[in-house]
Amino acid sequence: MFTIVDETIDVGALVAAAQRPDCGAISTFVGTTRIDESSGASVEYLEYEAYRPMADRKLEEIGAEIQERWDARHVSIVHRIGRVDPGEASVAIVVASPRRGPAFEASRYAIERIKEVVPIWKREVWSDGYVWVGSQIGTRP
Repeated sequence: MFTIVDETIDVGALVAAAQRPDCGAISTFVGTTRIDESSGASVEYLEYEAYRPMADRKLEEIGAEIQERWDARHVSIVHRIGRVDPGEASVAIVVASPRRGPAFEASRYAIERIKEVVPIWKREVWSDGYVWVGSQIGTRP
């Protein structure tokens, strides 16, 4: 499953779908919204936007790259759009492999590639403003 969703990500269902008798490792990465007060204001929520047709295709391409590079027997990548409150999942990556090393490596590769090539934009909304992450657009007193 490689998709963009606008509702809560069911991580348990993704893990259940990855279980296979030929795999001894299921690596799961879940990126969640955190309250970051390092700048003096706290993040109230994140808001994601995506160019859906291309984003879905890029997620599939990342899955294919993983299956070519590692012995991954199952790969799922689900990214959420819309408002994501603190503690909620923004992205879930699940990789099943016969061994743990390839599963860990493939999961890390997936999140890094998502940030590089998938057209998804994140807006951090704070108690005193917002900013689009990775852009020069935004307001913040």
